[in-house]
Amino acid sequence: MNWLRIRSLMVLALLGGVLVPSAPAAAQGTYWSRADLLRSFFPDCERVTYTRLELSPEQRKAVARRLGAAAPERFTVFYGLSKGKLAGYAILDEERGQHEPISFGVLTDAHGQVARVEVMVYRESYGEEVREERFREQFTGKGAKDPVRVGQDIVAISGATISSRALAIGTKRAVVLLNELVITPGLTLATSR
Repeated sequence: MNWLRIRSLMVLALLGGVLVPSAPAAAQGTYWSRADLLRSFFPDCERVTYTRLELSPEQRKAVARRLGAAAPERFTVFYGLSKGKLAGYAILDEERGQHEPISFGVLTDAHGQVARVEVMVYRESYGEEVREERFREQFTGKGAKDPVRVGQDIVAISGATISSRALAIGTKRAVVLLNELVITPGLTLATSR
Protein backbone atom coordinates (compact mmCIF):
# COMPACT_ATOMS: atom_id res chain seq x y z
CA MET A 1 0.00 0.00 0.00
CA ASN A 2 1.17 3.43 -0.69
CA TRP A 3 1.31 6.26 1.81
CA LEU A 4 -1.66 8.16 0.27
CA ARG A 5 -3.94 5.13 0.53
CA ILE A 6 -2.95 4.47 4.16
CA ARG A 7 -3.59 8.11 5.01
CA SER A 8 -7.02 7.99 3.31
CA LEU A 9 -7.97 4.86 5.25
CA MET A 10 -6.91 6.51 8.53
CA VAL A 11 -9.02 9.58 7.79
CA LEU A 12 -12.02 7.39 6.92
CA ALA A 13 -11.55 5.37 10.12
CA LEU A 14 -11.43 8.56 12.19
CA LEU A 15 -14.50 9.99 10.47
CA GLY A 16 -16.30 6.68 10.86
CA GLY A 17 -15.72 6.78 14.62
CA VAL A 18 -17.07 10.32 14.81
CA LEU A 19 -20.09 9.72 12.60
CA VAL A 20 -21.20 6.41 14.09
CA PRO A 21 -23.77 7.13 16.80
CA SER A 22 -22.79 5.83 20.17
CA ALA A 23 -25.17 3.88 22.35
CA PRO A 24 -26.51 5.70 25.40
CA ALA A 25 -24.84 4.99 28.71
CA ALA A 26 -26.43 2.43 30.96
CA ALA A 27 -27.62 4.97 33.55
CA GLN A 28 -31.25 4.70 32.46
CA GLY A 29 -33.41 2.42 34.54
CA THR A 30 -36.58 1.65 36.44
CA TYR A 31 -35.90 1.02 40.11
CA TRP A 32 -39.29 1.08 41.82
CA SER A 33 -42.83 0.41 40.67
CA ARG A 34 -45.49 2.50 42.38
CA ALA A 35 -46.78 -0.52 44.33
CA ASP A 36 -43.31 -1.61 45.47
CA LEU A 37 -42.31 1.88 46.56
CA LEU A 38 -45.52 2.40 48.54
CA ARG A 39 -45.01 -1.00 50.25
CA SER A 40 -41.48 0.09 51.13
CA PHE A 41 -42.64 3.53 52.33
CA PHE A 42 -45.41 2.07 54.54
CA PRO A 43 -44.19 -1.42 55.53
CA ASP A 44 -46.12 -1.76 58.79
CA CYS A 45 -49.35 -0.06 57.76
CA GLU A 46 -52.60 -1.95 57.75
CA ARG A 47 -53.93 0.28 55.02
CA VAL A 48 -52.34 2.45 52.33
CA THR A 49 -54.71 4.59 50.35
CA TYR A 50 -54.80 7.90 48.51
CA THR A 51 -56.76 11.01 47.74
CA ARG A 52 -56.61 13.29 44.72
CA LEU A 53 -56.64 16.99 45.44
CA GLU A 54 -57.48 19.78 43.00
CA LEU A 55 -56.02 23.18 43.70
CA SER A 56 -58.24 26.23 43.52
CA PRO A 57 -56.82 29.27 41.70
CA GLU A 58 -56.05 30.85 45.10
CA GLN A 59 -54.26 27.73 46.30
CA ARG A 60 -52.23 27.56 43.09
CA LYS A 61 -51.13 31.17 43.59
CA ALA A 62 -50.17 30.55 47.23
CA VAL A 63 -48.18 27.41 46.36
CA ALA A 64 -46.54 29.15 43.38
CA ARG A 65 -45.42 32.02 45.65
CA ARG A 66 -43.81 29.57 48.07
CA LEU A 67 -42.16 27.56 45.33
CA GLY A 68 -41.15 30.40 43.04
CA ALA A 69 -42.57 28.30 40.21
CA ALA A 70 -45.92 27.24 38.80
CA ALA A 71 -48.04 24.94 40.93
CA PRO A 72 -49.83 21.87 39.58
CA GLU A 73 -53.59 21.89 39.08
CA ARG A 74 -53.96 18.59 40.93
CA PHE A 75 -51.90 15.99 42.74
CA THR A 76 -52.32 12.70 44.55
CA VAL A 77 -51.41 12.11 48.18
CA PHE A 78 -50.83 8.55 49.39
CA TYR A 79 -50.99 7.88 53.10
CA GLY A 80 -50.57 4.96 55.42
CA LEU A 81 -52.73 4.11 58.41
CA SER A 82 -51.52 1.96 61.26
CA LYS A 83 -53.81 1.14 64.20
CA GLY A 84 -56.08 3.99 63.14
CA LYS A 85 -53.24 6.54 63.16
CA LEU A 86 -51.67 8.34 60.25
CA ALA A 87 -48.19 6.92 59.62
CA GLY A 88 -47.16 9.47 57.00
CA TYR A 89 -47.69 10.83 53.51
CA ALA A 90 -46.17 10.07 50.13
CA ILE A 91 -46.22 11.98 46.89
CA LEU A 92 -45.07 10.35 43.66
CA ASP A 93 -44.13 12.92 41.05
CA GLU A 94 -41.88 13.79 38.11
CA GLU A 95 -39.50 16.65 37.47
CA ARG A 96 -37.63 17.29 34.26
CA GLY A 97 -33.93 16.50 34.31
CA GLN A 98 -31.68 17.75 31.54
CA HIS A 99 -33.65 16.04 28.77
CA GLU A 100 -36.10 13.61 30.33
CA PRO A 101 -38.41 13.50 33.35
CA ILE A 102 -37.14 11.88 36.54
CA SER A 103 -39.86 9.96 38.41
CA PHE A 104 -39.45 9.97 42.18
CA GLY A 105 -41.28 9.50 45.47
CA VAL A 106 -41.16 11.59 48.63
CA LEU A 107 -42.19 10.07 51.97
CA THR A 108 -42.91 12.39 54.89
CA ASP A 109 -43.92 11.83 58.46
CA ALA A 110 -47.37 12.92 59.68
CA HIS A 111 -46.03 16.47 60.17
CA GLY A 112 -44.73 16.82 56.60
CA GLN A 113 -41.01 16.38 57.34
CA VAL A 114 -39.16 14.38 54.67
CA ALA A 115 -38.38 10.85 55.83
CA ARG A 116 -37.14 9.47 52.53
CA VAL A 117 -36.71 10.29 48.83
CA GLU A 118 -36.39 7.58 46.17
CA VAL A 119 -35.81 7.74 42.41
CA MET A 120 -38.34 5.48 40.72
CA VAL A 121 -37.37 5.90 37.04
CA TYR A 122 -34.22 7.59 35.79
CA ARG A 123 -34.29 8.24 32.04
CA GLU A 124 -31.15 10.31 31.43
CA SER A 125 -28.05 8.70 29.99
CA TYR A 126 -25.87 9.96 32.87
CA GLY A 127 -26.25 11.45 36.34
CA GLU A 128 -27.80 8.40 37.94
CA GLU A 129 -25.72 9.07 41.05
CA VAL A 130 -28.66 11.09 42.42
CA ARG A 131 -30.03 7.67 43.42
CA GLU A 132 -27.20 7.23 45.92
CA GLU A 133 -28.15 7.42 49.58
CA ARG A 134 -25.47 10.01 50.36
CA PHE A 135 -27.28 12.44 48.05
CA ARG A 136 -30.87 11.54 48.93
CA GLU A 137 -30.33 11.63 52.69
CA GLN A 138 -29.69 15.39 52.46
CA PHE A 139 -33.48 15.85 52.14
CA THR A 140 -34.27 13.97 55.35
CA GLY A 141 -35.90 16.24 57.93
CA LYS A 142 -36.66 19.02 55.45
CA GLY A 143 -40.10 20.58 55.73
CA ALA A 144 -42.14 23.17 53.87
CA LYS A 145 -40.42 26.09 55.62
CA ASP A 146 -36.89 24.78 55.09
CA PRO A 147 -34.81 25.96 52.13
CA VAL A 148 -34.01 23.19 49.66
CA ARG A 149 -31.61 24.78 47.19
CA VAL A 150 -28.85 23.00 45.31
CA GLY A 151 -25.52 24.67 45.94
CA GLN A 152 -26.67 26.17 49.24
CA ASP A 153 -28.65 23.63 51.28
CA ILE A 154 -28.12 20.55 49.12
CA VAL A 155 -24.73 19.48 47.76
CA ALA A 156 -25.13 18.54 44.09
CA ILE A 157 -23.64 15.44 42.58
CA SER A 158 -20.72 16.44 40.35
CA GLY A 159 -21.74 15.82 36.75
CA ALA A 160 -25.42 15.57 37.73
CA THR A 161 -26.20 19.14 38.76
CA ILE A 162 -29.40 19.34 36.72
CA SER A 163 -30.67 16.02 38.08
CA SER A 164 -29.72 17.14 41.60
CA ARG A 165 -31.69 20.35 41.09
CA ALA A 166 -34.67 18.42 39.67
CA LEU A 167 -34.92 16.26 42.80
CA ALA A 168 -34.55 19.31 45.06
CA ILE A 169 -37.35 21.13 43.20
CA GLY A 170 -39.60 18.06 43.27
CA THR A 171 -38.99 17.39 46.96
CA LYS A 172 -39.69 21.01 47.89
CA ARG A 173 -42.89 20.94 45.81
CA ALA A 174 -44.07 17.80 47.62
CA VAL A 175 -43.60 19.22 51.13
CA VAL A 176 -45.11 22.60 50.21
CA LEU A 177 -48.18 20.94 48.65
CA LEU A 178 -48.65 18.79 51.74
CA ASN A 179 -48.24 21.74 54.05
CA GLU A 180 -50.52 24.13 52.15
CA LEU A 181 -53.28 21.71 51.23
CA VAL A 182 -53.30 18.90 53.78
CA ILE A 183 -51.46 19.62 57.03
CA THR A 184 -52.12 23.34 57.68
CA PRO A 185 -55.83 23.16 56.79
CA GLY A 186 -56.10 19.96 58.86
CA LEU A 187 -57.59 17.92 56.03
CA THR A 188 -58.75 14.53 57.27
CA LEU A 189 -57.67 12.31 54.41
CA ALA A 190 -59.25 9.16 55.78
CA THR A 191 -62.71 10.58 55.02
CA SER A 192 -61.90 12.33 51.73
CA ARG A 193 -61.51 10.52 48.45
